[in-house]
Amino acid sequence: MTPDTTLPRYRLLLLRHAKSAWPDGVDDHDRPLGGRGLKAAPLMGRYMAREGLVPDLALVSTARRTQESWALVRAELPDDIGRRDVGEIYEAAAERIAAVIRGVDAAVRTLLVVGHNPGLQELAIDLVGDQERLAGVREKFPTGALAVIDFAVAWGDVTAGSGVLERFVVPRSLVG
Repeated sequence: MTPDTTLPRYRLLLLRHAKSAWPDGVDDHDRPLGGRGLKAAPLMGRYMAREGLVPDLALVSTARRTQESWALVRAELPDDIGRRDVGEIYEAAAERIAAVIRGVDAAVRTLLVVGHNPGLQELAIDLVGDQERLAGVREKFPTGALAVIDFAVAWGDVTAGSGVLERFVVPRSLVG
């Protein structure tokens, strides 16, 4: 499905947290980023800035690894980005994340969700109409990866298959 370009565009950025560590005795919610994650998150932030992928609002899971990922990405972006910490997207299923997205005000044109798998991967697969473009997303949505999905409808009207995958970027493609 090709969106009607005469309508206002809305852009969803789905960012999986960067690679985390697995320290003994630390609850899953409190796991920090690992060495690879500490390097990958700023790379993705620089990429987003360079490509003009700057959100109006970031919805960030309350898990430590997503908070740390966003802080490192955010440091590379302009200063005027709104942020909301959302406990509901911690380890959430695609349907729950979609419900949170549908509640975002239409004045927000570019929305970033910093979250977890498998929810983000399943959400991207569900939202994109052209399933052929999803090969990379279906194969793997690795830590630190970014899916960019465009819509011709506001957040409250986002439904399965209504989005167009504009790009899918993994951290290893940014190294070099």
